[in-house]
Amino acid sequence: MKALTYSGFGGNERFEITERDMPHIGPDTLVVRVVAAGLNPVDYKVRGGYLQGLIDVTLPAVPGWDVAGVVEKVGVDTPEFSVGDPVLAYARADVVHGGSVAEYMPVPVRTATRKPDGLDFTAAAALPLTGLTALQSIERSGLGNGSTVLIHGAAGGVGSFGVQLARLRGARVIGTASERNHDYLRELGAEPVVYGDGLADRVRELAPDGVDVILDFAGGDSLDSTPDLLQDDGTVVSIADPRAASEFGGHYLWVRPDAGQLAELARLAADGALRVEIAETFELDRAAAAYARLEEGHTRGKIVVTV
Repeated sequence: MKALTYSGFGGNERFEITERDMPHIGPDTLVVRVVAAGLNPVDYKVRGGYLQGLIDVTLPAVPGWDVAGVVEKVGVDTPEFSVGDPVLAYARADVVHGGSVAEYMPVPVRTATRKPDGLDFTAAAALPLTGLTALQSIERSGLGNGSTVLIHGAAGGVGSFGVQLARLRGARVIGTASERNHDYLRELGAEPVVYGDGLADRVRELAPDGVDVILDFAGGDSLDSTPDLLQDDGTVVSIADPRAASEFGGHYLWVRPDAGQLAELARLAADGALRVEIAETFELDRAAAAYARLEEGHTRGKIVVTV
């Protein structure tokens, strides 16, 4: 089979299209014929060697955890699925080796769910990691009907899902983003503010009493304004800054595969209640170029490789 691989840590130049053996199938594993693979920044951070000690990598490795495709083979104990089933998954295994940017991928059955008929494969591949990150952050925060939430990085891949999911739960959403993305945030149901110096004052103009929840999907200095904005009984969750837990008594979150939550997200997207923004698609032979585009950091929405 054909796959995008890297045989050593480093930059985008490490990528090459190679021929690999078909995936090994374990007792609780599916082999999925990949139709589309969603790309995420964590993929190139792993390739760059920045997460050594946190995530194990067996080289040569194929990147990608987000996948949508069709079941090609089933393990001996996978009664939930049959050959031919359309599925999507946040197929993160314990070791990075056989990822989704390939013609076939081994998918742990615990990570997969059926793709609804109303959701196309490209959108399905764009959903898992970012959608689950947003949903699990909201769950961890305790956000509910009537809450006021500030989302840092609201126009990004995780943030745009976070805005929509928070609105679906009846929350008021204030979102930080560059001005060029403000109309987009309004379409999603958020009240946009420009990030940077003076952020606390701008948020206080909209929410004089502060906010109940802060969701940080941006990192950097985003949490610096937390003491000025978070109510005394409020909660902060970050996917990028451990200060959320160590300084502010909140949560520092690393997304987990969860087939049940992914099924919920897929249903919302299929029903039109959750908008999945696709920035660009690339064919497998141009997957290295797709990652180069992702690393530029200027896209709104997901980049997807189609196979």
